[in-house]
Amino acid sequence: MLVAAVDWSGRLTGADRRIWTAVASCDGLLVLEGGRNRDQLGDHLIGLALAEPELVVGLDFGFSLPLWFLDQAGLENGMAVPEALAESWLGNCPSPFWGRRGRCRGPQPQHRLTEQQLAFPAKSVFQIGGAGAVGTGSLRGFPLLRRLRAEGFAIWPFDEPRPATVVEIYPRLLTRRVIKSRPEQRWRYLNERGWPLEGAVSEDAFDAEVSALVMAGHAAELAALPAEVDARMRREGWIWQPATRG
Repeated sequence: MLVAAVDWSGRLTGADRRIWTAVASCDGLLVLEGGRNRDQLGDHLIGLALAEPELVVGLDFGFSLPLWFLDQAGLENGMAVPEALAESWLGNCPSPFWGRRGRCRGPQPQHRLTEQQLAFPAKSVFQIGGAGAVGTGSLRGFPLLRRLRAEGFAIWPFDEPRPATVVEIYPRLLTRRVIKSRPEQRWRYLNERGWPLEGAVSEDAFDAEVSALVMAGHAAELAALPAEVDARMRREGWIWQPATRG
């Protein structure tokens, strides 16, 4: 099995400078690359699956929205959000979205169930501006999920797992406690584990490399992903994390 971990970007311009992809197997890191825009990344992932059907891809953005909002908007899940609608939300920042100038967080529930149960605090997909905002990447990530699904990938847990499967990851759960904004901390983290030091070049490269290596170390868990039966999870999605730490 191959695994690929992507450090994603929802930036309107310059996304190719922030998107990094790491490919790993049980033998370790195989490739760590940047420089692709969102469309080129989709091409790359499809090509990887053609070359190695047993592929699990980890993408670090929210795959859906809170259930109450999906119901209110008449949407099955995040992949049902039309691209034009997502861009209108990003442009106009209507409530419950927030983070743009003059748009403050409202009283509505902010998180999906999977985010509520994390060991670390998670940002809300409704935050589309300001420090640590993840909403922009999520809203601009839904088209990639649709494209990969159309090419035969399973988007877990919305679909039953298939040889090529995509899971949502949260790099902080995989890197654990490290001050990744400091280059020396990134270098020390990788060096202590005997992992390639290429990921120390930037935070984005670091997240991609570490996520891919942790995923590869838990390939058996990824190969045994269950078909989800919980109706809420099949609409809100679920963040994959290792059941065991090694």
